Amino acid sequence: MTHAIRIHQYGGPEVLSWEAVSIGNPAAGQVKLRHTAVGLNFIDVYQRTGLYPLGDFPQTLGMEAAGIVEAVGEGVEGLSPGDRVAYAMVLGAYSSERLIDADKLIKLPDSINDETAAAMMLQGMTARYLLKNSYPVQRGDTVLLMAAAGGVGTILSQWARHLGATVIGCVGSKEKADLAHAQGCHHTILYAEEDVAARVRDITGGEGVAAVYDSVGQATLISSLDSLRPTGTFVSFGNASGPITDFNLGLLAQKGSLYVQRPTLGTYVRNRALLTESAEDLIDVVAQGIVKVHIGQRYALSDVAQAHKDLEARKTTGATVLLP
Repeated sequence: MTHAIRIHQYGGPEVLSWEAVSIGNPAAGQVKLRHTAVGLNFIDVYQRTGLYPLGDFPQTLGMEAAGIVEAVGEGVEGLSPGDRVAYAMVLGAYSSERLIDADKLIKLPDSINDETAAAMMLQGMTARYLLKNSYPVQRGDTVLLMAAAGGVGTILSQWARHLGATVIGCVGSKEKADLAHAQGCHHTILYAEEDVAARVRDITGGEGVAAVYDSVGQATLISSLDSLRPTGTFVSFGNASGPITDFNLGLLAQKGSLYVQRPTLGTYVRNRALLTESAEDLIDVVAQGIVKVHIGQRYALSDVAQAHKDLEARKTTGATVLLP
């Protein structure tokens, strides 16, 4: 027997239950994986509340982790017991052990420890597609990043700066502004105290930014649109303040012939070739020290309900790691 955090209904953090489960042996194409560190992400909250429906209950939450291969099923090539691996975008990470398809796993180099791997896979590959696919950042661009002190934000700001962009980060407190500066932001704006779009215009000499990367959602929609230059790109990749609904496409014309995208990481890692390309790019910049993964807090996996509360209250900074 092993243990996992499961839910039997949608709801608040109180629906997260630490339970004994049996997982059996790996089938063909699978491995048995012992988790050493698990990542916490806002998608976990969306799934817990039912914003992103999961299907039949019970369900084990969690979308990324690192661990050690314990056994391999028939037909698995390139992986052996003892290998260190990580993955993202596979439901069921809130567990001590699990079965998982081998083609979802990425081998880890010795230069990246397990906690860093668990903290970086989902958020780091998200930062990668935002910077290289949603709006491909060019040297000399200025971009605006909402929630700049969060997990994706601290990775994206460093990576964008390395690509030659000027990064403006929006944060919720002076302490988070200090962290955002340390993680690569050239300028910071306090959401609650400043007019975001006015500050952006001031910083950019009236032009606006090439792109806004926004994981906050409803609360920052208009500020994001008003911060863009003509033909700029608004990328909405999260709903921390609530989902954007009934979006008026006419706003895009009124505010400068803008572009908008609502992407998800799953699209950009939808097959093995794309997953490998994305993961190897991320591993490369982390191994070189171009991107440093900031782990702001750690919790026991069994205490994940408190981690969810802190994440929703915006008390966390950088990445959060859950330890089985």
